[in-house]
Amino acid sequence: MLEFLEVGKAFDVGPAVLRDVTFAVRPGEFCCLLGPSGCGKSTLLYLTAGFEAPTAGEIRFDGAPVRAPGRDRGIVFQDSAAALFPWLTAEENVAFGLRLQGVAAAQRRVVVDRFLHLVGLDAHRHKFPRQLSGGMQQRLQIARALALEPRLLLMDEPFGALDAHTRSRMHAELLRIWDATATTILFVTHDIAEAVTLADRIAVMSPGPEATIRRIVPVALPRPRDPAVEGFAQAYREVRELFADGAAGGH
Repeated sequence: MLEFLEVGKAFDVGPAVLRDVTFAVRPGEFCCLLGPSGCGKSTLLYLTAGFEAPTAGEIRFDGAPVRAPGRDRGIVFQDSAAALFPWLTAEENVAFGLRLQGVAAAQRRVVVDRFLHLVGLDAHRHKFPRQLSGGMQQRLQIARALALEPRLLLMDEPFGALDAHTRSRMHAELLRIWDATATTILFVTHDIAEAVTLADRIAVMSPGPEATIRRIVPVALPRPRDPAVEGFAQAYREVRELFADGAAGGH
């Protein structure tokens, strides 16, 4: 579904952020993009969304080059307070993109009801974002993104600001939603345990600058997963050793 072909990204000042990034994401897959802070994970996600263009290589979605944003790719940001519209209620936030697409009011109500129910926010539809907890705000972001029925959901460290207990609950919620919608997910994180908990495969990035993909690590563990599951510690160690090798040996 999604292909990165020798993708590079450089800005006007300093060395390139990304260099020769090559890997693919399969339809229906939950793929985690894992790397240390500052390695260009978010940059790669924004290139995939079409917010910016690579300076080398190409990103293809369903075989066509990514040139601009599209409703086939939804995105969920880390900072819900900045991403959600504070002057709109929960249901109005979910309906916003549909309204821009010209979806009729009656159909908008059907879609909004479906996705508010999916993320467990039926009872909070008339609340404004400031009246919701951090976890609820993230679920609202997910509902808003999914309302446009994207084939690919891009998630930029969406649970990074949450406490450990809420994050664990959100992992379970996200996997439930993913299972219900069959949406392909590319999820950015710098947390090894989070990646092992969620992913079918983990694309491990080298440190920046000029970051690239060090290795793709499959996670063949049954779900639900937690550190007590057999094989979890082994998968964690494998990924952690890649981090250690990258820090010691560069790219």
